[in-house]
Amino acid sequence: MVSFVYFIFDAEFQTKRMSLLTVGSVAFDAIETPFGKTDKIIGGAGTYIALAASFYKNEQKIISVVGEDFPQEMLDQLTARNVDISGLQIKKGEKTFFWSGKYHNDMNSRDTLITDLNVLEDFNPIVPDSYQGADFLMLGNLMPKLQLSVINQLKKRPKLIVMDTMNFWMEIALDDLKEVLKKVDVLMVNDGEARQLSGEYSLVKAAKVIMKMGPTFLIIKKGEHGALLFHEKDVFFAPALPLEEVFDPTGAGDTFAGGFIGHIAKTKDISFENMKTAIIVGSAMASFCVEKFGPQRMKEITKADIDARLSEFVQLVNFDIDLV
Repeated sequence: MVSFVYFIFDAEFQTKRMSLLTVGSVAFDAIETPFGKTDKIIGGAGTYIALAASFYKNEQKIISVVGEDFPQEMLDQLTARNVDISGLQIKKGEKTFFWSGKYHNDMNSRDTLITDLNVLEDFNPIVPDSYQGADFLMLGNLMPKLQLSVINQLKKRPKLIVMDTMNFWMEIALDDLKEVLKKVDVLMVNDGEARQLSGEYSLVKAAKVIMKMGPTFLIIKKGEHGALLFHEKDVFFAPALPLEEVFDPTGAGDTFAGGFIGHIAKTKDISFENMKTAIIVGSAMASFCVEKFGPQRMKEITKADIDARLSEFVQLVNFDIDLV
């Protein structure tokens, strides 16, 4: 008899908080999907990661940049979630990064309508002294040279460095990207990006090529078809929860990353086995994110909601089998 068992960690499982440093954009988005459209709303990889990770009661720190037009209310919400924003630069007289996009009917492809770099155009991330010694580093999707800059400023290497990136950087900054890959432990990409970076169509072959570039672990996200975790010869598949409606997939990948690193930081366990659980946690968080536009759902849900959603994931893959 083979059984799959998942343990939901109690909020007070760890008495010592582990420090998590996130580097990522805090921005504005304007989104149109088949379900509707928004005017300018809060977005950015750093925002989604920090909100998702905040449910795991870690000591969080964020490095980012916004313009004078960014609402103080959102900064206050981050602070209320135990996110230290002293490393978030506010550029007086300048505007916050803005992205606008329109999703196609399949919700997997989109067209970028507007990209205004604004404060990101000349962003120079600075690691404050109070941020030194972070146990875990989450590098959200940014220019590779900025990700590398943060790593090089750290006096002590974190226990785990996780990195997200995208096809755009593979096209215009591949050399810089490869330099960062040499210094990270976990890389997160989607299936198309894995194929582009490796030159291999088979995701198993792609994983082998990419892990030779530096990362010990590789997570390949497949949207509504789940995610794959690779480490040496081991492979783990995590399903995505079937949803009736997806309103906005914009921050799903970043929310996934926040749930993943939040769980890892809370448990202090960087083993392959614990990363399996972390992927399920990330998938559960992402399933909430897509239910409304922007990060709205991440502001509404509770720990009880997350535990209930995790139980749904357990039932999705739990089965018994008699081996004859």
